[in-house]
Amino acid sequence: MDIAVICGATGALGAAIVDAFAKRGDHVIAIARSRAEVTRLQSLYPAPSAGGQGGGFVTGDTGDLTQRLAVDDLWERMDRIGVPRWVVNATGGFRPGKVAETTPDDYSVTMDLNLGSAWWSCRAAARRMAASPSPSGRGQGGPGFPSPSGGGQGGGCIVNIASRLALIAEPGAAAYAIAKAGVIKLTEVLAAELKSSGVRVNCVVPAIIDTPANRQALPEKLLEKAVQPAEIASVIAYLCSDSAAAITGTAIPVYGRF
Repeated sequence: MDIAVICGATGALGAAIVDAFAKRGDHVIAIARSRAEVTRLQSLYPAPSAGGQGGGFVTGDTGDLTQRLAVDDLWERMDRIGVPRWVVNATGGFRPGKVAETTPDDYSVTMDLNLGSAWWSCRAAARRMAASPSPSGRGQGGPGFPSPSGGGQGGGCIVNIASRLALIAEPGAAAYAIAKAGVIKLTEVLAAELKSSGVRVNCVVPAIIDTPANRQALPEKLLEKAVQPAEIASVIAYLCSDSAAAITGTAIPVYGRF
């Protein structure tokens, strides 16, 4: 059984990613700040009973993914479970503002949430995944449970979440666009660094995602072009499978009709 770590697991996109990985049979470790929300996810995907069939399930942990020490402590706790084969960094947040108008606080928070969280999680994951000799039979489940993602070949994959604003400059989201551009470059650099280990690194690039927050903030005309979180989660699940073994260092647009 493969271990999948989903950071930012309780947001609209994160929850859809958890659902996709759990339903295909992975052991998902859901990471977020809120203990209550993580516990709720665990209750939706309980571990199989003793002696039952091995199916996907969710366990969880909490931590501030923008802080290096908190991330390091989190990964040390997860070391007791095993080395993940799949890691998805879906932590993020949006604050609007042009360069000249963005406050120091808005800049720092936006950078920490979007780039900092990806950087610290990628750093911790890369150290473990690159050093692990084999992804098959790792962690809970062991060799008695086949890999639901294709047989356990290859060194696993890290997927980050960028944004169309990182590629197409538009006014009004300066810090967010620059942070997400950093996520794309982080993806490319880490993919080059890990290529010899067999660990792949990719990112998906959404435009507008159909989330409760966006439904409150955006006009109907834009929402008509929004992509469902489950559709993006399906792309991420594909990247985290043996079928995508040839794909690394790539930023994949998931714009839908945008």
